[in-house]
Amino acid sequence: MIVTKLSEPSSEPFAAVDLGSNSFHLLVASCSQGQLRVIDRIREMVRLAAGLDAQDCLDDAVLTRALDCLARFGERLRDIPTERLRIVGTNTLRKAQNPVAFIAKAQTLLGHEIDIISGVEEARLIYVGASRMMPATDGEQLFIDIGGGSTEIAAGTGFQPQKLQSLHLGCVAMSRDYFPDRKITATGFVNARTAARLELRPVVQHFRNHCWERVAGASGTIRATANVLRELGYSNQVITVAALEKLIQLILSSGHIDDVISSGMSAERIPVFPGGIAILIEVMKELGIDELAVTQGALREGILFDLIGRSSEQDARIRTVCAMEQRYHVDTEQADRVELTANILLDQVADDWQLDQPMLRQLLSWAARLHEIGLAIAHAQYHRHSAYLLEHSDMPGFNRSEQRWLAGMVGAHRRKLAATDIGEAIPKGLDKLTLRLAILLRLAVLFNRSRSYGFPDLLSLAANECTLKLGLSNSWLTANPLTLADIEREQEYLKLAGFDFQLINV
Repeated sequence: MIVTKLSEPSSEPFAAVDLGSNSFHLLVASCSQGQLRVIDRIREMVRLAAGLDAQDCLDDAVLTRALDCLARFGERLRDIPTERLRIVGTNTLRKAQNPVAFIAKAQTLLGHEIDIISGVEEARLIYVGASRMMPATDGEQLFIDIGGGSTEIAAGTGFQPQKLQSLHLGCVAMSRDYFPDRKITATGFVNARTAARLELRPVVQHFRNHCWERVAGASGTIRATANVLRELGYSNQVITVAALEKLIQLILSSGHIDDVISSGMSAERIPVFPGGIAILIEVMKELGIDELAVTQGALREGILFDLIGRSSEQDARIRTVCAMEQRYHVDTEQADRVELTANILLDQVADDWQLDQPMLRQLLSWAARLHEIGLAIAHAQYHRHSAYLLEHSDMPGFNRSEQRWLAGMVGAHRRKLAATDIGEAIPKGLDKLTLRLAILLRLAVLFNRSRSYGFPDLLSLAANECTLKLGLSNSWLTANPLTLADIEREQEYLKLAGFDFQLINV
């Protein structure tokens, strides 16, 4: 079934920044009639992956080059609000052993947080971007993206990704390892193609022998290959294995890539092109792909459509929460109760505790729905199991900060509460807000311990910086002695965290 087109969130622009292993990209666009209208597009060849040494540390030269680029990007992003922007780092920043100082400087230059996404999340966003930028179909689709540091394979139906893989195959590393100084040899191609097959073999069975309605390639390597094949007259609209074999033989007969590629490709891409086509031909052969079309949509477009979806009730994070509820057999009726109670409590203290942002309400609701997923592991310390799953699982649509935020709240929703523990789990500067949300979640769970709707009608909650006043009637407390005991114990827990939790009669 084809997903209906995206509704119009507003005419204000969205922005995506892709800190790729080969190039850095900035894309600014608005949404019109469910389609992107590009306002600005900037691409700079940084070759981040080429700066990794034998210990996977980025050298100073490439870091300087990257920061200079991001300073220029930062000027363009200055007026775009955080909720309409996402900056992602991919394979090289996932792999680098020394990214902390660079990321701190980069975030200062950009004025926004950088999200180093997992390979699976990268594949999901590629699928979203590629499928949205091609004519709609409700059939099965396969998309391939060969980047500087990794190759993503994404399959799905319509606009919904279903099978996602990220492989350690990138055109930068492959070219550096097997075609040094742009010198092309038959041995280099044999070794490069063998390395690609070895990486592909464990995953190909998930994608082979399907009747794909559409198979397409995304991003620079594949688009550049299509251009070269067309210029040489080897193929027209699609890439074929036969055409790639002819191209490889032409390059081998020359012995040097520069002698063959005279048009159809930027000079900056030429050094990483041999590694790219070695990967591409083996991907096509291993997956049994005869012809590969080319799509203009990829990671950056996927980021934008994902952001637009959050504004138009097609938020991928909602689907992820539902999927996790099913996977970990969450008691959805209890999740409904805790979520409702948490939001009732939030309504009463949102202004006093600066919790009035819509994003905070979303996070509290999702934490309420997922706080018991750790029960699938064990009841003992289940809140810690839940927090671990939320922080370390692949959660499509969520960035790492959001996952750490959820983990911080859920990990603190029962037993002793330590502000320092929350501070270690979530992004710097958000510890106070997370602690306050965690307290609301704790109270919501407390009031629903019986796992039935017994929330008091007459309840008031007031807060200031470090004081919380809970108003309940004596008659309700008398009828619910277990809850009273829990409240009294919670007073002790919150006192240890620096809060004066008072119970008053209303």
